[in-house]
Amino acid sequence: MQYRKDKQNNPLSILGFGCMRFVKKGGSIDLALAEEQIMEAYHAGVNYFDTAYVYGGSEVAIGEIFEKNGIREKIHIATKLPQYLISSKSAIDRYFNEELSRLRTDYIDYYLMHHLTDVAMWEKLKKIGIIEWIEEKKKSGQIKNIGFSYHGNTDGFLKILNDYDWDICQIQYNYFDENSQAGRAGLEAAYEKGIPVVIMEPLRGGKLVNMLPANAKNVFSNSKRNWSAAEWGLRWLYNQKEVTVVLSGMNTLDMVKENCRVASEAKVDEFEKEDYETIVNVIQEIKKLDKVGCTGCRYCMPCPQGVDIPGTFHAYNMMYIESKTEGRFQFAQTVGLTKKPAFASQCINCGKCVSHCPQGIPIPEKLKEADKALRPFPFKVGISIARKFMFRKEKRM
Repeated sequence: MQYRKDKQNNPLSILGFGCMRFVKKGGSIDLALAEEQIMEAYHAGVNYFDTAYVYGGSEVAIGEIFEKNGIREKIHIATKLPQYLISSKSAIDRYFNEELSRLRTDYIDYYLMHHLTDVAMWEKLKKIGIIEWIEEKKKSGQIKNIGFSYHGNTDGFLKILNDYDWDICQIQYNYFDENSQAGRAGLEAAYEKGIPVVIMEPLRGGKLVNMLPANAKNVFSNSKRNWSAAEWGLRWLYNQKEVTVVLSGMNTLDMVKENCRVASEAKVDEFEKEDYETIVNVIQEIKKLDKVGCTGCRYCMPCPQGVDIPGTFHAYNMMYIESKTEGRFQFAQTVGLTKKPAFASQCINCGKCVSHCPQGIPIPEKLKEADKALRPFPFKVGISIARKFMFRKEKRM
């Protein structure tokens, strides 16, 4: 196993165990199987274990496993505050104390504000008193490092990143999402500030393995590297010095062993010209399923009306690359649930974006098409209700 350092110079295994996808048995986590997988990873050198309050049964399971095997002091636990459920400072304490109890520990190594999609969510927490609360917990030793996990757009990520002295951050990032969500711009910004970056969804939940088009799989097969599709995705990340930890939701023993092997072999800057070309060719094969030929270059931004053009097109394409559900979920996270509306319906057809688009996309026309697909009536109502729930509490403070 290889290690990269956090801000306090602690070594973190470059492979982290994502504890959201344990196998279930009779509706509950198969504890014996989870223990076997966790201990296999531990003995291979994995020392970073990621969970969250809303990962059903996960905190309880790993707390029991760590205690039973006497390894709590030898590993790092990362868990998360369900900020979307928080409306008062007392609620923060209630959830945090419950997590300590579940995990059978008296401190958290890395405590993250969970699933921020907009800077407004962080501002809401600040008004409640989160900064003072963090300082209290760090002073008491109950929290060693503080961070946040993020699913919004690049601009929101950078604002949150620069608003506080964070110890760590977690983003969705992979070769297909290189320019969406926080993206490479966010990754590099965090690195420049000396903030470790933990990667989630390195293979888009396995979709960059199991749902690759046949032609994309052939591109990998025909390369000189004897790497599986999963290994290509992981090595693409490990190749970048800015990446600290890559999370994998490992739920088979073979997966644990394979991912640990890759994490022991991969090197920074090991990619050659042909390897980068292979990744580009795979992306091109995937994008043949696109509805809009948007590359995410962002030359069309900022939109005078506040429309998130690349975010909308990325979500629209995901409807056809993966599924309608995945595309709409992506849209909700990155466009629909920002405090300041960024919907395609705000477009007034001014044409500024068209004049800047290197791909010559008829953007206003495609925005209407995308909005119709991404926001059918039931989904439009759902987003409206979610927005009222998320932002109403802030108005009452």
